[in-house]
Amino acid sequence: MLSLLEGEEEAALWDEFGALEGGIADRLARLELRGMLSDADDSRDAILTIHPGAGGTESQDWASMLMRMYTRWFESNGYAYQIIDIQEGEEAGIDRVTIEVKGDHAYGYLKAEKGVHRLVRISPFDSAARRHTSFASVFVYPDVADEINVEVVDKDLKIDTYRASGAGGQHVNKTDSAVRITHLPTGIVVQSQAERSQHRNRETAMRLLRSRLHQYLKAEREKSREELEAEKKEIAFGSQIRSYVLHPYTMVKDHRTGYEMSDVEGVLQGQHLIEFMEAYLKQTAGSSS
Repeated sequence: MLSLLEGEEEAALWDEFGALEGGIADRLARLELRGMLSDADDSRDAILTIHPGAGGTESQDWASMLMRMYTRWFESNGYAYQIIDIQEGEEAGIDRVTIEVKGDHAYGYLKAEKGVHRLVRISPFDSAARRHTSFASVFVYPDVADEINVEVVDKDLKIDTYRASGAGGQHVNKTDSAVRITHLPTGIVVQSQAERSQHRNRETAMRLLRSRLHQYLKAEREKSREELEAEKKEIAFGSQIRSYVLHPYTMVKDHRTGYEMSDVEGVLQGQHLIEFMEAYLKQTAGSSS
């Protein structure tokens, strides 16, 4: 094809060839990335949770920034999502959030985000404009409740109802529609307040519990203590998987892969995340081969 274009003065033809070549390269890259998603759970939908670390408003605000980053990534990449449970912070941000994500290999991609995320910035809540470091944990597990039967015994459950709070429309704080289920043997806690009906919220919470138990038992079988204890890991310095630095310089760096870029604002707007996911998937695929 190049030989046919030799001596061609029409710039448009060269532009068309360049676009075609770039399109083929992008397609091959996507196929290569898809080939890395070979785990049995990778094709499933996902449940993503975010919890702030110690630090009150600072960390709660950081958790809300992460929630915005992921929801914008979902929207720009064709994923449907629903906020199943959210607890807003007292002054700003969020104290927790659980998001259901549906779409092409949602868990396969989002599993790269599991771990502690660290933010360094000049605090908007500090009148002295000092630099602060905040932490928040992200945990992701596959939604398997409709496909895999995980036995749950009633005597192992503690079920509480309470009034919903946060985003949820006019019905919040009027009825005890929200449901919290604690699995006593493992200590796993799930919550749902997305629906007006307590019955529907209980069904959703049970589905989340079965998915969490599936992941827990899978990790236990594989002797993967890091995965098994992911939510219990201290949300603090030294345990982070990725750092987002806004001051004194700008950089996002993944500490597992070494991949980094300077466009922090772009990343926080939901851009470039696939590049960090790809670096992680390539590393894990290489280590398992």
